[in-house]
Amino acid sequence: MKKCSFILCLLFSFTLANAQNANVTWGEEFKMKKGSTDLEVVYADNSGVYVKESHMALKSYFVVAATMRESATLIKLDKNLNEIFHQDFNKELKGKEYEKFFFLKDKMFLVASDYNKKEKKLTLFSTQIDKNNGEQVGDWIEITSWQKESKNDDINFNLTYTADSSKMVIVSTIEGKEKNNYEVRQFDEKMKQIGKVISISNEFDPKTFQLEDVLYTSNGNVVIVGRIYEYQEGKKKKAKYLDFSNYSIRIYSNDGSLVKQINTEINGKWLVSTKVIQIPQKEIVISAFYSDTKRGKEINGMLVQRVNATTGAVIGTSSKEINTSLITKLETDADDDDGDDDSRKERRERKKLEKIQADEDGFSRYMKFRNVFSVADGGIVILAEKYHHYQYTEVTSSSAGGGFGGGMTSTRTVTYQVYECGDLMMSKVDANGNIAWLHILPKEQREVIQSSSSSGSGIGFSVGSSFFNSSDNNMPFYAGFGVLAGENQASIIFNDHKKNLSTLELGQKVKKMSYFRKSECFSVDLDLTTGKYTRNIVFSNDDVPTAMPRLSSGFGKTLYMIGKEDRMLGKSKIALAKVTLKKQ
Repeated sequence: MKKCSFILCLLFSFTLANAQNANVTWGEEFKMKKGSTDLEVVYADNSGVYVKESHMALKSYFVVAATMRESATLIKLDKNLNEIFHQDFNKELKGKEYEKFFFLKDKMFLVASDYNKKEKKLTLFSTQIDKNNGEQVGDWIEITSWQKESKNDDINFNLTYTADSSKMVIVSTIEGKEKNNYEVRQFDEKMKQIGKVISISNEFDPKTFQLEDVLYTSNGNVVIVGRIYEYQEGKKKKAKYLDFSNYSIRIYSNDGSLVKQINTEINGKWLVSTKVIQIPQKEIVISAFYSDTKRGKEINGMLVQRVNATTGAVIGTSSKEINTSLITKLETDADDDDGDDDSRKERRERKKLEKIQADEDGFSRYMKFRNVFSVADGGIVILAEKYHHYQYTEVTSSSAGGGFGGGMTSTRTVTYQVYECGDLMMSKVDANGNIAWLHILPKEQREVIQSSSSSGSGIGFSVGSSFFNSSDNNMPFYAGFGVLAGENQASIIFNDHKKNLSTLELGQKVKKMSYFRKSECFSVDLDLTTGKYTRNIVFSNDDVPTAMPRLSSGFGKTLYMIGKEDRMLGKSKIALAKVTLKKQ
């Protein structure tokens, strides 16, 4: 096979002829544990890059059964992609469930949990890991714990950072039949709790409230973003279903009292997606898409609010209708030609774009915020992606045996997760709230992942986007995109079909990408000031393990990205790529 020698060919930096803006270095192949469930570049710093792999390990064994737990391996490589250590934490995690590797200032921690069924108590532990050799430093220490009142209660928690990434924040809740509270704890680089627990009372029914995001601001306030649902009558008698109603965005002080409820209502409009960030040491920025109709199929506008992080006072609100007429025509070298060499294809594409702009249609309701950058002139740049996640289940039956009355029948149920990552929206909102430019890059990625397989009957698991639901954080693997942001430029990295090299604007035909092993890895280099961008091939996935841009990690002017090639027989082929973009 031609790929067998890729290690010998890729142990050095190379620059592709049509990717003059990027240097790509591939490191040596390393082994991945059989049965791995997760693979991701989790961190990068001056000392190297850290790759996490998680897998199932034996927890307890009985004569007729066994229980499993999640474990993890951490691999560190230096800047030249030479392996520094390859540490499996099965032994250290014995009796505990792996939760996360957490990096805080210059320290690294392994976080794990343990549930005592008899006491109905969940305890969270951490231990420091030496960043030089991957060895455990000292013993496990208890971070915090939660006590259930009833065995039917659900304990949910998530580990995140403060807005300036200087401290660890744990957001938790215990959900039961009654209304629940949210508890927010802050920890320093010694894993010591800072201040008291912030207890926030959730006045909404947990069945109709879904926590979407939590932001711990630099001044100690907490922003809670939730989706509110309401019951609607179904078609069948007595049938009811939950229907999304509106967003709730509230700011709480460090004693849990309500500082401000942010009014994001627009007369006759319905918010469908939000993103909340804090500009470093400055205000909170709330970005939201809205629709003209409830359950509308289109996004018809964008709301941008700037809020004082301390008082919750709204500094400025900008509500702008957005539609295809606002798409900024991308200026290229061909635009300066006299037209003599203009091909029929280019003229058709230009006419298609003009028709799209003239129709003034809205954008897909599946458009989701991905990244928001603040720029030096006071504006913000928004990246959004058309994203749809759903699942389907296939059930097959087979018969065995014969004889009178027939044989035994067995069923096999397989659930598939489908991730459709489509068009990329790039837009700038200036300091006055005006849309400076707006672009749509056509993109059509579709990734299908088998998520469960069982004998008997089953319905799989539900698809959700809760703040506490981290099961989908590592999926999709190959679809989506990664971003490396510089001072004046952002480079957007994603896998796509090679025939889409010249596809830059709506109106141009786009080829669907679903077989990522045969894809090209592209870079779209976006000027954050002018909105101009170019598209280049960085490398071909046909020659290397298939890249996972969405699960990459940036450090300085370098993006570290994992590559994985699954094999029918034997272990998967894994390697790490270092993409250095020149124009930053």
